Amino acid sequence: MKNNKLFERTVQGIFLLLGLVTVACVLLITVYLVISGIPAIMEIGLRDFLFGKVWDPAASHPKYGILPFILSSIYGTAGALVLGVPVGFFTAVYLSKKASPKVKQWMSAAVSLLAGIPSVVYGLVGMMVLVPGIREAFNLPDGASLLAAIIVLAVMILPSIIKVSITALDAVPKEYEDASLALGATPEETWFRVSVPAAKSGIATAVVLGVGRAIGEAMAVMMVSGNVANMPKLFESVRFLTTAVSSGMGYADGLYREALFSIALVLFLFIMLINATLNFFLKGEKK
Repeated sequence: MKNNKLFERTVQGIFLLLGLVTVACVLLITVYLVISGIPAIMEIGLRDFLFGKVWDPAASHPKYGILPFILSSIYGTAGALVLGVPVGFFTAVYLSKKASPKVKQWMSAAVSLLAGIPSVVYGLVGMMVLVPGIREAFNLPDGASLLAAIIVLAVMILPSIIKVSITALDAVPKEYEDASLALGATPEETWFRVSVPAAKSGIATAVVLGVGRAIGEAMAVMMVSGNVANMPKLFESVRFLTTAVSSGMGYADGLYREALFSIALVLFLFIMLINATLNFFLKGEKK
């Protein structure tokens, strides 16, 4: 008995330590971004920084307005969700409730493979196939655009949405579905009126993960979006918050470098705000 209690306390201590390490990492990142990002915002001015429409740090009178980056990130993430969430959701319902075990096994393996593909490969395929396709389809001078970024991001968030949604749907007690069928509901009505509402918390979590993947992606977006600091339009080149940081950090110095840290701080706070908002609504629904 004493050995068992000692083992349990040891395991609990290890779990507690790992949890504290995770929290400490988040706090460390937060403090570092605040310390590194606030000075540039104070020097540039919060209004000019967040709502300025011109980003030109190399000009004789440098301008550091990041509104084009913010709007591009918002539009790109929203567009990816509009395209990716319905596809991922209905695929998850099919695999969880309708597909045969063999089909589910093969398609689940394909989804896992899709999740394991590096983002640079998505960007390369998008640059070689999608961008020329958009250029020819819409008769544009350049296919690198917000539309290309949205399509690539929509594909990239599919694995997260599908896998987590399947897990949530599979966890719904079978008794719920049996009761619905016994009352005369069709299988389709049971799936969408019983199983899906019962698994809505897990499905919402899948969407949150998709949002995080879409808004935090840099390399693939940089390769297909054109990486130009324009106000966002569907068929024009744009630059996201993530690509603004990654493309300039290698050679920036002085106020320019500090402004990039400020962009990273804005991106970090933006993601935290989205997660906090979604978690608030999820907890409200549970109550």
